[in-house]
Amino acid sequence: MHFSTPSCFLLPILALLLISASSAQYEEHEEELTDPLTYLENPSLNEMLPGLSFSYYRQTCPDLEAIINRKVKEWIDKDYTLAASLIRLHFHDCAVKGCDASILLDHPGSERWADASKTLRGFQVIDDIKAEVERKCPKTVSCADILTAAARDATILSPAPGDATGLDLVRVPFWMVPYGRKDGRVSIDKEAQTVPMGRENVTALLEFFQSKGLNVLDLVVLSGAHTIGRTTCGAMQHRLYDFHGTGEPDPSISPKYLKFLRRKCRWASEYVDLDAITPRTFDVMYYKNLQHNMGLLATDQMLGSDSRTSDLVATLVSKPSIFYSQFALSMEKLGNTQVLTGEDGEIRVNCNFVNP
Repeated sequence: MHFSTPSCFLLPILALLLISASSAQYEEHEEELTDPLTYLENPSLNEMLPGLSFSYYRQTCPDLEAIINRKVKEWIDKDYTLAASLIRLHFHDCAVKGCDASILLDHPGSERWADASKTLRGFQVIDDIKAEVERKCPKTVSCADILTAAARDATILSPAPGDATGLDLVRVPFWMVPYGRKDGRVSIDKEAQTVPMGRENVTALLEFFQSKGLNVLDLVVLSGAHTIGRTTCGAMQHRLYDFHGTGEPDPSISPKYLKFLRRKCRWASEYVDLDAITPRTFDVMYYKNLQHNMGLLATDQMLGSDSRTSDLVATLVSKPSIFYSQFALSMEKLGNTQVLTGEDGEIRVNCNFVNP
């Protein structure tokens, strides 16, 4: 495999490949590189956080993953948009004080009640899974672990390229979830307001991700979750008519796409797909759209034009396999953000409330 890229971009590309196979030695013009999916087949290549384990529930709740997978599939079969919603719910949880299921706590003043959380969905899926798990394994499995695994299964249950077209199937992201997270007892609405909402610049996004132990590669790759799902028109209407108070639309929007969005988004409450071309397929079309000035959110489009991120976007377009393998790794990193383990936190009996 050879990348003909500018020298200034070799370091992030090599870093990406080194993550995939840490034992290999790479040179700038090396022709054969280790398969970037190797780390998926050998979990020991990834650093395991203390207190987490792939076998954590092997004895106490052996059917856990089967229960989660079955329930997530049932809900997505009824409403395909829940796949993206579960991934987003997991991100919002991990983005505030770490992956401790604090986003699920349902009381006035909680993250769930914040303005930034008003469009979050998927809570009923987690409640359904938790109820089944409590019947089989009472007071054993944390809501944080359930939400993390549900986001993984929502990803792998999303249609892959070729599912309906007959094209060769591309390997969709898969990663093993280590378990042992505990649920947090504190949830504060003001802290949820720090989560990016689609109007930030790339510098602000990078600073936010870095504060969570994530990097520029994680930012670009995790943004690729926008290849599925939708948002309300209110989240981007400012781009259509009065961008930054100019009285004009955002000049970075393709004229043809602008006409489509103005027809589609007459009302702020309407929904619009984040990926206008293949909104139900987990693929790299999101990145291709950015190259054609068809990013729905301002933050999406900036990833395609900012010098710190545009080369990564181009690489993911040309090498879909890198996107799938790196998405899995970045989601695993996200799911291990500031987790509570051991005596910290608790195992909630009901995900909506702390234990009495």
